Amino acid sequence: MKASRYQSILLRGGVATAILTLSGCSSALLDPKGAIGVQEKELIITALLLMLIVVIPVILMTVYFAYRYRSTNTEEEYAPDWAHSTKIEVVVWTIPIIIIAILAVITWRSTHALEPSKPIAHPEKPLTIEVVSLDWKWLFIYPEQGIATVNYVAFPKDVPVTFKITSDNIMNAFFIPRLGSQIYAMPGMVTRLNLIANHQGDYKGFASSYSGKGFSEMKFTAAALENKQAFSQWVDKVKHSPKQIENWQQYRALAEPSVADPVSLYSSVPPALFNDVVTQYPGSMNRLPEHEG
Repeated sequence: MKASRYQSILLRGGVATAILTLSGCSSALLDPKGAIGVQEKELIITALLLMLIVVIPVILMTVYFAYRYRSTNTEEEYAPDWAHSTKIEVVVWTIPIIIIAILAVITWRSTHALEPSKPIAHPEKPLTIEVVSLDWKWLFIYPEQGIATVNYVAFPKDVPVTFKITSDNIMNAFFIPRLGSQIYAMPGMVTRLNLIANHQGDYKGFASSYSGKGFSEMKFTAAALENKQAFSQWVDKVKHSPKQIENWQQYRALAEPSVADPVSLYSSVPPALFNDVVTQYPGSMNRLPEHEG
């Protein structure tokens, strides 16, 4: 009876502590605003619950055994020569094997389903945005619209977005937590990331791989606009900006290291600039076919 009472107290105390601890949390990963982010959230929660099947009983049994078999408890059986229990071995090995098998199946399926370069099945045509990681800022190029931005990317909600990502000089990582899927940006290569926002709003994006002294300020805003009309109006606004990137020399000037750059809008950009950034190094691996010639 005493053991049961102590278990009840410990369980209630643990639940209360967890609630108080998590009540102030606002994790972007657990508050997704896009279809990919929602699937990744479900995957995180599923894996966590499966692991807790082992973790919670082990914690409770540790406390229970420590209390029940304490040195001052002379009523319990003392068996110093005990060495083996088939029942315990079966439980200890079978349950983890089952959990690992389930996790393996989930991981296999989700890895293919959430492959970053896999286009999102959607009736709307994807919007293509080219992304260049600079020191220490993000350059976004809109090849179809002929514009570019720094540290700000906009797109309509409920429209798939295909990000083509590279780096100007050093490996980095592109991440918008509330939309999902971090992916690396590497010089001489192009990685692809397909995302969609299902809610209007401004979401934080940042570099999630250390890249030098300005790393902590390498942030950008990802704006999911209300609809295509709002996006078209925003594109018209950018096209009236006095700033332009007219040639490679101007791009190199923009690429010079700087920290905490403000948002900049460029009304025009060379059509093959992204391809030139990718192929500026000998041995570039992902030359873009659409820019050949």
